[in-house]
Formats: sequence, structure tokens, C-alpha cells
Amino acid sequence: MACMALPTPTLHTARLRLRPFTDTDADALFALHSSAYVLRYWDAPPWSERTRASRFIAACRQMADEGTGARLAIDRSSDGAFIGWCSLTRWNPDYRSASLGYCLDDAAWGQGYATEAARALLQWAFDTLDLNRIQAETDTRNAASARVLEKIGFVREGTLREDCVVNGDVSDSWVFGLIRREWRPPSGPVPAR
Repeated sequence: MACMALPTPTLHTARLRLRPFTDTDADALFALHSSAYVLRYWDAPPWSERTRASRFIAACRQMADEGTGARLAIDRSSDGAFIGWCSLTRWNPDYRSASLGYCLDDAAWGQGYATEAARALLQWAFDTLDLNRIQAETDTRNAASARVLEKIGFVREGTLREDCVVNGDVSDSWVFGLIRREWRPPSGPVPAR
């Protein structure tokens, strides 16, 4: 376990700004996480109480204070709109490993934003945390998320059978891994693809 603070960075890409969460993000965060459509492949049911957003933001600060990871809000640079978040959690300095996660609003899907945000976060992580391995998991039904991970260099390593049960719905997850020596950093602004 890390026992030093890990300040949440602010990162800029061609079209996005990744930044620490603030209390003013609570409404947009609740809108994102209360959407059954956005969360249809998530490992937990949609939020029904707005207080969940405040607890999420507090957990982001705690994660930074404890040095276990970083969760960043994603804003579109053109209009400043909050479109989701991405995170690096379960940072283990001994194993030099961490886990990648992201959640974007459905209006932002299919435009390369998840790929762009994840690449920026991974570049920061490899540069700052001296990571060797980053892991990610996605529901086997979530082909779009699997494509994002493969685009940025993750390799599908296996299947966790029936590892999630949400509202009685049992699902499998794919495990993806990215090893430092296989990482291809973006050169300059990442083109939209």
C-alpha cells in the first residue's frame, strides 16, 4: 500500500481536459451514474440517491490523500462540458501495478474521447508512477469498451466467469493487461479515430 499522497494531475489532450473532481461536479456526476443506459454493463446498479455523487467525490480526494490512485473528471475543451471520468486505482508501488477505469456519458460515445483520455492518463501513470503493468476489466458484452482497450495497446488475457451480479443479472468480464514494454505513447496530439 502506498502511504504518500498522490496529487491528482490536470492533463490536456487535443480535445480534452482531465482534472481533479470538485464539489461542483456532483450534479453532472449524478446524471452520469444514474443513467441505466450508460451503466448497463457496469459492475453496480445506477445511483438513485444524489448523495452518492458527494461520496464519490470524497472518495476521489481520499484516494489522492492515501496515494492509492487518481480519478479525473473529463471535460471537453471546446465547450467545457463534463463528459465523464477516467481513473487509475489500486496502485501498488511494490508490484508497480494499477487498474484503469473510465465512464463516459452516452452522448460522448463513439468519438474517440475514451481512447484519448485513457492514453493521456496512461502516459502520466507510466511517467510518474514507474508502473510495469496496468490492468482493466470490462463486461464481455461491452464490445465498445474492449475496442478502446485494444486500441491503446491492452491485450485480452482471460475471462472472469460470472464475476458480477447486478440486480440479479449475472455477467462475465474480460481481463486486459498492458505491460510497460508494450506501451506506445501517443506522439503529439492524439488524432480522433
